[in-house]
Amino acid sequence: MRKLIVVLTGVLLLVVVNVTIYQREQLRTQGRVVLLELVPVDPRSLMQGDYMALNFAVVNAAFPNRQNTESKDGLLVVTLNERGVASFKRLADTTPLATNEVVLKYRTRNDQVKFATNAFFFEEGQAQQYQVARYGEFRVSADGEMLLTNLRSADLAVLGGV
Repeated sequence: MRKLIVVLTGVLLLVVVNVTIYQREQLRTQGRVVLLELVPVDPRSLMQGDYMALNFAVVNAAFPNRQNTESKDGLLVVTLNERGVASFKRLADTTPLATNEVVLKYRTRNDQVKFATNAFFFEEGQAQQYQVARYGEFRVSADGEMLLTNLRSADLAVLGGV
């Protein structure tokens, strides 16, 4: 009986992991492309390798005075220009979205508002090619779920070996 429980637990775990992978792949291939302007931060982590810490101009526009310490999650609405670059419009409410508006999920932890990720990892020694990054390219689902797919330069060229 114990072996059966262990096997069933293992199978269930594999199913959950594979469903999550499938959902992320669907988001990556079918999600709407949204470009968020970066506010530069560039630390290095000896334990994790090279990475670029990410902060976004949209966050600063939406939450100029982040002084509360409560953790919360929410949605905000951004407007996309003709190049796909987002600018803060409003916190999400019951107002219907225009065709050039997208809803983004955010979470607040330790007075920091974060989207899908707050870091972009790259191979050691590749930092120079990412120093010119000005935008984070996200794939966004209809419900605001986000997945960082690339960093882009000021002229919107994809950085790194894609």
